[in-house]
Amino acid sequence: MAEETKESPKRRGSCLGKLASLITFAGVAGLGVAVWFIAQPQDLSDLKGHAPSAASSRTRDLNQVLKNAVNQSFPLSLTEEEINLYLRQTLAAKQGGLLEKYVTLDGARVRLEKDRAELILLRTVAGHQITTSMYFRVEQTIELNDTSMTHIIRDGGTFFPQVPDTVLAQKVVKGGRFGQLVVPQGFLILALPSFENLAKAYESELNHAFREMARISIEKGKLVLDPRPGGSALPEADGNF
Repeated sequence: MAEETKESPKRRGSCLGKLASLITFAGVAGLGVAVWFIAQPQDLSDLKGHAPSAASSRTRDLNQVLKNAVNQSFPLSLTEEEINLYLRQTLAAKQGGLLEKYVTLDGARVRLEKDRAELILLRTVAGHQITTSMYFRVEQTIELNDTSMTHIIRDGGTFFPQVPDTVLAQKVVKGGRFGQLVVPQGFLILALPSFENLAKAYESELNHAFREMARISIEKGKLVLDPRPGGSALPEADGNF
């Protein structure tokens, strides 16, 4: 009996050690899988205006189009294709900072989904393409005098839409994608300077599109805008003015 009592702690210790080893292995394996997905660029084949065949296509001067819409007060619809073509025509892609010698910034693209947009940066590292993206949504509040307040929300919605609307569910939101991996909003601090520099490059367009529009709607494949007080951002507005 005494011998059995002495061996029991060893068996419990052995089980705890195996469990700790298993947890460590699972953590390392999970990290490896995450790194693999980060290294794989996301699929961009669904983006309008991204295919190599679109490189020679031209689109309207969207900065002027937006300015005209605001000054002349007419509704406007910009498609995903013409936004991406405009980015290809106007963005002088250059990687700055310490990684300038090793990383090439190839451009930026936009994916428009229902109530959400995804801004994607394309880079080449040692001959391998990588992608980094940020989700954002637009929320507007209408005041009693029919003026509107526009808020740009830097997230793509909660990770757990099926979970009841709790504080935890609200905080765990999708920030964007590193490669193919969707990451929480907090991780975007690593890539935020790049997106802020892009915003500065298109400050005029963003000002017209978001600060001076009374109604903004992100639809599948298009951004619908209306500068008219009391107007509505109607999907049928084609903006061909």
